[in-house]
Amino acid sequence: MFISLKQRIDEPEIQEILGYSVFPDQDHLERTVQCYKSEDNLELYGIESEDEIAGVIGFRQMDGGNINIEHIAVKPERRGEDYGRGLILELIAEFKPESITAETDEEAVEFYRAIGFGIESLGEIYPGVERYRCTYQV
Repeated sequence: MFISLKQRIDEPEIQEILGYSVFPDQDHLERTVQCYKSEDNLELYGIESEDEIAGVIGFRQMDGGNINIEHIAVKPERRGEDYGRGLILELIAEFKPESITAETDEEAVEFYRAIGFGIESLGEIYPGVERYRCTYQV
């Protein structure tokens, strides 16, 4: 089940999963949580299975029917069970965007490629870290 989690952002379980998608730093996670609380166009949804949240997806609805994925994370013990793909498919079904974009690192680029996203290198944005823009035309 695909459900809104914005009102549940203070729950430790939700923050733990969200934490997998942000720099491993408690201050960074706290700033991210505050953004979800204060920014109206920033949404947080999750996929529920067996009465627990298996993964989350945070996104912005942009002008022109586009969505930008800000965060996506699945509990480590649920990875490999297609919850990440499920989050994106549910996002498409629920919000019917014209396109979806995400920026990611080399570790996650194959995930997006396997779903059908086009991949474009943004180069070395941070020292020693290549970043990628992933785009999906619906």
